[in-house]
Amino acid sequence: MTLATLSEVLQPALAGGYAVGGLVCLGWEDMRAYTRAAEAEGLPVILQAGPSCRKHTPLPVLGKMFRHLAEEVSVPVVAHLDHGYTFEECQEALEAGFTSLMYDGSRKPLQQNIDETARIAEMAHAAGISCEGEIGFVGYSEGAASQGTDPDEAARFARESGVDAMAISVGNVHLQQNREGGLDEARIRAIEALTHVPLVIHGGSGVPVAQRSALARTSKICKFNIGTELRMAFCTALREALAADDQRFDRVQILSQVEAPIETAARAVLRALGPA
Repeated sequence: MTLATLSEVLQPALAGGYAVGGLVCLGWEDMRAYTRAAEAEGLPVILQAGPSCRKHTPLPVLGKMFRHLAEEVSVPVVAHLDHGYTFEECQEALEAGFTSLMYDGSRKPLQQNIDETARIAEMAHAAGISCEGEIGFVGYSEGAASQGTDPDEAARFARESGVDAMAISVGNVHLQQNREGGLDEARIRAIEALTHVPLVIHGGSGVPVAQRSALARTSKICKFNIGTELRMAFCTALREALAADDQRFDRVQILSQVEAPIETAARAVLRALGPA
């Protein structure tokens, strides 16, 4: 069993000058490909169950799937709840065997976000697992606009919430399909100057790979969430598998051709974030 908490993979990353991939899962094929990619690269991986994943598969089932996959590899695997919005949802994930809870109170007033996140962190720590929080709302491509993280508020949030990792809004956007933008490095430096908590970038698919690698090795950003980029790789592989034989109908045969390309894409993501 190589199941790990978020702190158990992020603290070595913080000390060693690298970051860990938080790979967004939607189904069995991608999460298995991610663990195989991590094993092949010899790097830890964070399997993330976000709202879309949980809408498709119940948390108790996801917990068993993540834990089973962790048993199959020798590298650390974190079973992570991504964007939990209620105490009850976080509690259900804990009871389902998750080793990390991310509570998202980023749209709420600062004090309310601190208080609610602190409650989740206290519950997580009492169970021996980790907690991630978010300060500064990270928006969505063609959706709600981001609200950048204020460095002083970030310092207060990190200090008073007791989180093990802190997601920040510094030019990153969820569901971005290109890498034309980039992160606000001046804001990142201002935030990390005021806190020692490992930092997290949501919407990492929209960040140029060169900037991801550079920040992983020169800043306190220890976790990049990557979802859209890998979803696109999945869909490209699926289209190719279907186009190769338009009479094929067996989903097991079709999906068996999709898994290898996802693993290749995931290996590239993890390698770009890993130690130099």
